[in-house]
Amino acid sequence: MARYVVIGPSVSPFVRKVRVILALKGQDYAHEAIDLSAPPADFLEISPLRRVPVLRDRARAGATLADSSAIALYLDRAHPEPRLIPDDPWQAGQVAFLEEYADTDFAYRLGMGVFRARFMNPRLGKPLDEALAQRTMAEVAPRFFEFFERTLDGRRFLVGEGLTLADIAVATHFVNFGYGGETVDAARWPALAAFAQHMLALPAFAELIAAEARELGLPAPG
Repeated sequence: MARYVVIGPSVSPFVRKVRVILALKGQDYAHEAIDLSAPPADFLEISPLRRVPVLRDRARAGATLADSSAIALYLDRAHPEPRLIPDDPWQAGQVAFLEEYADTDFAYRLGMGVFRARFMNPRLGKPLDEALAQRTMAEVAPRFFEFFERTLDGRRFLVGEGLTLADIAVATHFVNFGYGGETVDAARWPALAAFAQHMLALPAFAELIAAEARELGLPAPG
């Protein structure tokens, strides 16, 4: 029996973030998909902020931890190889900021403006909002992409010379961006386009994306 259980819908970028971390660290886990429109009876008990994913650790008598950032910190301490939160204090601070930036403003603006508008709305019985998607791409997405382009400064990773939690936290949203029918314009943002392509091709991402796409009946984005 796997030590960990990841609770949350597979299409959630935050659930995906935790599943990628577990894969990178070689940890077996079970995935318990839930419908957030009709969550389990104990959901508020295990996730007081109503956030996914929730991680259940069977080695701790089934104790649970909610919120992807908290889970990522726990897993990086519990299974330090590969280290995803740098020991260097400044780099650790950079990673924490970039994860927060990706999880909040970036996730909300592009998630609502592209992923929900084009992908989720029809699946929820709501009309596709193409006007919102196009407005988001023209007026909102560029400021995020320009920030990430400057941060990368031609490098492969966002912080330092190796893979960190920041890279995973940002890259997971480009999966949903792809489900919304978009890619990064490589002519305008070459470093970011290369970053997204490289990250989504990593086995920990690629295998999970392929499984998601099969589940959704879609071609895998990337």
